[in-house]
Amino acid sequence: MGSVTDTVASPYVLRQHRSGDLGWIVHRHGVLYNHEYGWTERFEGLVAQVISDFTEHYDPTSERCWIAERDGSFIGCVMLVKDRDSDLNGAKLRLLLVEPSARGLGLGRALIQQCTSFAREVGFSRIRLWTNRGLTSARRLYEKEGYKLIKSEEEETLGMKSVGEYWEMIL
Repeated sequence: MGSVTDTVASPYVLRQHRSGDLGWIVHRHGVLYNHEYGWTERFEGLVAQVISDFTEHYDPTSERCWIAERDGSFIGCVMLVKDRDSDLNGAKLRLLLVEPSARGLGLGRALIQQCTSFAREVGFSRIRLWTNRGLTSARRLYEKEGYKLIKSEEEETLGMKSVGEYWEMIL
């Protein structure tokens, strides 16, 4: 699969992951979320576990990791994986990230929409995701795409107390 955006009209290109990309995802999540939110290495470890699970169970017929590039540089990513925690025919949106230099381009929305389109294409019935109450921009994007908040709870997943949120969209 090639670019999923019109490279003439768009300031970025979306592509599927390739060797070396998954390490970048862990690194940038660790650095960016520590800098912007003070999240500790516990969060980076959680991201590494998500990546490890992806590589161990990757099914190219129904799962994807998209990398956004601009002028050959990484500027964002997102994953859509099978929801292996449920018997329902669902997927999980994981590890959405947009670099600060690429915010305001519509990239976050495009990455989320790419997940939705692909999930429908391969026949998933729903998409779930986990986020944090403090990620207000991402939460707005999820809501605009059609996700509904289904559960929130206090937790210490990020190395500090926070409120984790679980969202779902029925396809």
